[in-house]
Amino acid sequence: MDDKRKLVIASGNPGKLRELSALLEPLGYELHAQSEFDVPEAEETGTTFVENAIIKARNAAAHTGLPAIADDSGIEVDALDGAPGVYSARFSGPGADDASNNTLLVEKLRDVPEQQRGARYRAVLVYMRHAADPSPIICEGSWEGRIILEPRGDNGFGYDPHFWLDSHGCTSAELDPAEKNRLSHRGQALRELVQRLQRKAA
Repeated sequence: MDDKRKLVIASGNPGKLRELSALLEPLGYELHAQSEFDVPEAEETGTTFVENAIIKARNAAAHTGLPAIADDSGIEVDALDGAPGVYSARFSGPGADDASNNTLLVEKLRDVPEQQRGARYRAVLVYMRHAADPSPIICEGSWEGRIILEPRGDNGFGYDPHFWLDSHGCTSAELDPAEKNRLSHRGQALRELVQRLQRKAA
């Protein structure tokens, strides 16, 4: 395959890698995780999803010499004034994992009435041709739902077992992976990215 079709994904999260690969590989892109190149993790010093995605994409492109795609995403809970937001992955502090983050989220929302637990997943995807790319492609997506206190479902990752979708009567962790990719914040952002990459190549 032509090197121009190779992309490095600036993430070590296996769930994100699976989702991105499922959507990009059929389009002819050869995907590589940044771990294949021993790329060090970028320090996410931004205060917005856009800033952090750019930081991660630039870091991956600089260390590999390949075009890079980075995702920064999280969940925004209305009753928590939009938290955890950009801190979703490290909501429960140093050494945070999905279990501890979900435990803290439920704890903070336990006394909040169900109808006031509105939330949305938000994702930003950034594509950089190279580390000094002055005009990266930036795409966003959002997915509305609400938080339930008891987890349901074994698919997905992150906050998915607590992210309830009224439209489907289930959590995002109960969705078939293909259906989740069709609906999700990341799926929305990635479809926009693919369209823009195709226009650039035309």
